[in-house]
Amino acid sequence: MNLLYPLKFTPRILDKVWGGKRLNAVLNKNTTSAKAGESWEISGVEGHVSVVSEGFLAGNTLQELIEIYMGDLVGDHIYDKFGTLFPLLIKFIDANDRLSIQVHPDDELAAKRHGSFGKTELWYVVEADKNAEITVGFNHKVSKDEYLEHLKNKKIESILNIEKTRPGDVFFLPAGRVHAIGAGVLLAEIQQTSDITYRIYDYDRPDENGRLRDLHTDLALGAIDFNTYDSYKTGYKQELNNRSNLVACDYFTANIFEVNNPVDLDYFRFDTFAILICIDGGFELNFQGGSVKAMKGETVLVPATIKNLELKPLKHARFLEVYIP
Repeated sequence: MNLLYPLKFTPRILDKVWGGKRLNAVLNKNTTSAKAGESWEISGVEGHVSVVSEGFLAGNTLQELIEIYMGDLVGDHIYDKFGTLFPLLIKFIDANDRLSIQVHPDDELAAKRHGSFGKTELWYVVEADKNAEITVGFNHKVSKDEYLEHLKNKKIESILNIEKTRPGDVFFLPAGRVHAIGAGVLLAEIQQTSDITYRIYDYDRPDENGRLRDLHTDLALGAIDFNTYDSYKTGYKQELNNRSNLVACDYFTANIFEVNNPVDLDYFRFDTFAILICIDGGFELNFQGGSVKAMKGETVLVPATIKNLELKPLKHARFLEVYIP
């Protein structure tokens, strides 16, 4: 059997009512649509399973690879827990217009209602227009009655926390936290494998067929965390040529690298795959048996059996590193 190698997949582009042209213009995605909203980079979601784009495994789906390689691809403990379901979903999102205000259920609620995992996620802002905004959480502790009254009167935005955003900002969104991406934001999203979204408010905006999109008021009410928090933006210190941690939670660890010299990526301590998301510049991965290049907007899955790689920046590179603890 040929050895596993770092895998690239064909992005799956989804048009959205709020989408735009940045996936093509900034990240070089193969789309001509003026409403391209999402690029699913690595996905195990049913109906949207990623397909390998390069190497001898080209044409195989991610699910087929897990069935064949099992723990060698994803890590033994991850295979024991998730089986052939890939546990993370990686996207780029172009919000040319603002997204609906929404919330996602946690694991317990999602399992009870949908037989699914919940959805905790992280956003890394790649580009943002001047004065672009992210909506996240509430601006004060809100009761269910107050929330419903504001929702009924279409004043829900007045009780939500709104953050000005710029490139490099990070937002961690545990399941239950109300949120929305504002207009003029391009970001990378790391999340649990779940496509469950409860839409709270959509600004009375019609879809491409002139109809209002469904709202999920009752479902959302049981999922929302009504507490407030001291900070909704994740702080971090960027260190050149070294990993800087962004988030470490039960579902994933996310780090950021900015490099202008070669660095070694050592995964001997981990029984897990790793995902590298290039958000600026480009890099070459050298491993036993070959090399793989990735440019801005490309994502690479490093199998669990590959424990050491040399990453050489092509002049410079900024990338996110993701794995499951």
